[in-house]
Amino acid sequence: MPYGLQAMLKDGHKHLSGLDEAVIRNIEACKQLSKITRTSLGPNGMNKMVINHLERLFVTSDAAVIVRELEVAHPAARLIVMAAQSQEREMGDGTNFVVSFGGELLGLAEELVREGLHPSEIIEGYEKAAAKALEWMQELVIPGSEVLDVRDVKATAGRIKGTLSSKQHGFEDKLSMVVAEASVDVLPKNPLNFNVDNVRTTKIPGSSLSDCTVVQGMVIRRGVEGTIRSQKNAKVAVFGCAVDTSTTETKGTVLISSASELEAYSKGEEAKMEEYIKNIADSGAKVIVSGQSFGEMAIHFIERYGLMAIKIPSKFELRRFCRATNARGLVKLDRPEADELGFASSIEVREIGGTQCIVLSQDDHTSRVATVILRGSTESALDDMERAVDDGVNAFKALTKDSRTLPAGGATEIELAHRLAAYGRKQTGLDQYAIQKFAQALEIVPRTLAENAGANATDSVYNLYAAHANGEVNAGIDITGDNSYVDLGATQGIYDVFLVKYWALKYAVDAVCTVLRVDTIIMSKFAGAGGGAAPPGGEED
Repeated sequence: MPYGLQAMLKDGHKHLSGLDEAVIRNIEACKQLSKITRTSLGPNGMNKMVINHLERLFVTSDAAVIVRELEVAHPAARLIVMAAQSQEREMGDGTNFVVSFGGELLGLAEELVREGLHPSEIIEGYEKAAAKALEWMQELVIPGSEVLDVRDVKATAGRIKGTLSSKQHGFEDKLSMVVAEASVDVLPKNPLNFNVDNVRTTKIPGSSLSDCTVVQGMVIRRGVEGTIRSQKNAKVAVFGCAVDTSTTETKGTVLISSASELEAYSKGEEAKMEEYIKNIADSGAKVIVSGQSFGEMAIHFIERYGLMAIKIPSKFELRRFCRATNARGLVKLDRPEADELGFASSIEVREIGGTQCIVLSQDDHTSRVATVILRGSTESALDDMERAVDDGVNAFKALTKDSRTLPAGGATEIELAHRLAAYGRKQTGLDQYAIQKFAQALEIVPRTLAENAGANATDSVYNLYAAHANGEVNAGIDITGDNSYVDLGATQGIYDVFLVKYWALKYAVDAVCTVLRVDTIIMSKFAGAGGGAAPPGGEED
C-alpha cells in the first residue's frame, strides 16, 4: 500500500513543494511572461506576431491582447495574467506595466530567496513599499490637473495624448482629438455615467490614419435593401422581427380547389402585407429597420410607400441603433406608437473607400452613440488602431472619475524609486532588502523605454536619477535616444493618467504577493490524459 500523499490522491498527480520546486519555478514562469511583453512597452515598443489557436493573426504591441491570445497555462503566470485582465477591465490601459513590473518584482524576489530571506519577509517589505509608493504618488500629481472640464475637447485631448502616444506614436495628436470629440459627443449630463460602449469604431481599409473622422451617430458597413438611399429628418421604426408575411406557429394544410381560390389566397396575403406597411408609413416613419429579413413582397410595398429599408443582423448593433436614434425595438410587425419611433437627422448610403456604408448622423447631439471611422493600410493596422482608440476612450472614462495626471516617461517611477531607496535604508528589519528591491524594480519602466528607443539604458537611468536628486521631479526619458531627459508634460503635453498608474501598481503588487505566498503545488491527474500525464504547462515551467 502507498503511504503519505500517494495514499490520498489518485495515480498521475504531481506534487511540488519547497523553495526550489514551487517558489522558484513559479517565479521563473512569471519572468518568462514578463520578458515577452516588456519589449512592447512605450511609444517605440516592438510589435508581437501572435497566432492563436484558431489560426487568427494578431500583430500588436498591446499587452492585453498578447496575454489573452497566448492562453497562458502555467498557474502562477496565470495569476499575473488575471491581474493584467483586471487592470484592462478597470482602466482599459496599463496592462503592460502590470505584467512587466510584476515580472521584475518576482525576478528580484528570487535573488532575495536565494540569499536566504523567507518569502513572508519579502511580501511584508513589498507591501510596505507599495503603500508608501501609492501615498507618495498623490504628492507627484501635476499641479492644477485636479481641475478639468471634461466637455472641453481640446483639454481632454491633451490629457489622453500620453495613452495614445504609446500605442500609435506619431499620430497621437490626430487620434487624441478624434477620441476626445467622440467621447464628449456622447457624454451624459452626469459624466460619471459615461459608457465606453457608446463610442464605436468602424474600420475601412484604404487611405491613412490622418483621414479618420467622427460621426455623431452610427456607421454600418452594408447597403440598404431597397432603392431609397437617403432620408433627411426621418422618423425611424425598429423591428426585432422579420418584415415578411407571418407564418403560423402550428403546421396546417390549406386545400385549394380552384384557381379563383388560389388567387384570392394570394391577394389576401398581399392585402395583409400592404396593410402592415401602410400602417407603418401612416405613423410617420420614413425608415424601417429590421433585425432579421425583408420579404420580397414587403420590399415591394416599402418601395411603393417611399420608405427606406435597412437590415441589421447583429442584435448588439440593433440595440446601438436604437440608442443612436432613441427608438424602441418592437417584437411584432404592427403600427408603432409615437413614443416608439426614433429620429434621424440624416441617414444615407455613402461610399467610403469603395465600401458601401449606411451613415446615420444627428445634428443636435441627441444621439447617445458616436462612431470613429478608422482608415488604414491593412486589417492588422486597423485592429491596432481600434485597440488604441479603445484605450483612449477608457482613459477618458478615468478622467471623468479623477482628472489628475502624473509626469510621464518614467518620471513618476524614478521619483518613487529615489524616495523608496532612501526610505529602505532607514528601516531596521529584514524587509529593508525587499523595499530596496522594490525601488530597483521601478526602474524597469524608464530602462525599457530607453532600450526600446535604442538609447543606452544604463546611462539614461543614471541621468534620470541625477535629475531627480536635483529636484527635477518631472524629468522623464527623452525617446530621441541621446540619453538625455526632458519634462514631457512641459515640452510635448504628454502625461500619465493618475488612476491608471495607481491601479496598475496595486494590481501588480497584489499578484506578486499571491505568487510568493505559494509554497506547494499539487496537481491532480489531467482529465483525459494517459498514465501519469501532467496538465499542460505543469512540466514546462
